[in-house]
Amino acid sequence: MITKTAELQVRDVHAWYGESHILHGMSFAVPKGEVVTLLGRNGAGKTTTMRAIMGLVRQRQGSIRFGETETIKLPPHAIARLGLAYCPEERGIFSSLNVTENLLLPPVVKPGGMSLDEVYGLFPRLKERGSSQGTKLSGGEQQMLAIARILRTGADLLLLDEPTEGLAPVIVQHIGEIIRTLRTRGFTVLLVEQNFHFAATVADRHYVVEHGHVVDMIENSQLAANKQKLEGYLGV
Repeated sequence: MITKTAELQVRDVHAWYGESHILHGMSFAVPKGEVVTLLGRNGAGKTTTMRAIMGLVRQRQGSIRFGETETIKLPPHAIARLGLAYCPEERGIFSSLNVTENLLLPPVVKPGGMSLDEVYGLFPRLKERGSSQGTKLSGGEQQMLAIARILRTGADLLLLDEPTEGLAPVIVQHIGEIIRTLRTRGFTVLLVEQNFHFAATVADRHYVVEHGHVVDMIENSQLAANKQKLEGYLGV
């Protein structure tokens, strides 16, 4: 049972890529100030959910509310200006630009974004690599840059798609520290993860996704008691 105010409310969302019906009534809530994960196997519809929230899936229906605003019919740029930011799994680093140029590229869409100095305070490695081109960054540095870049925009809700995928354990640990810090600073985070061991270190609650809809919700405090059930869902 969720008693906190939902910053994001997804209700009965369906989405298609052409004739392929991917989301089948996706419904869940993201309480303000929480870190919430979407867990599930490959192909369950987690990334499509993120893209549908941001308006990047053209064929969608249902209800997606951010605060008091219904966004299901809004274009991506209008959704971003409400205060949502998306960090895709592929990261989208511009290889021809250096770190500082990548950081400064996204526009500030609303007041309240972090300054460059604040971003560097969270990611000191990026300050050291400020003049390095995107092609010369490690996978971990690229992921840090992808997250750091959206913090300047003024977004309140961060959508992070597989931020730990393929990264060394020490970098995964650092990403976890960053997510926990962002929560203490008042950000709300929706996180897509395959690694529920990592998710358990950062999240308040977990939604399990199968075949394009949510089949269960497990609060992080109840994760140990539901470990066997969760492993069954994820096939681990």
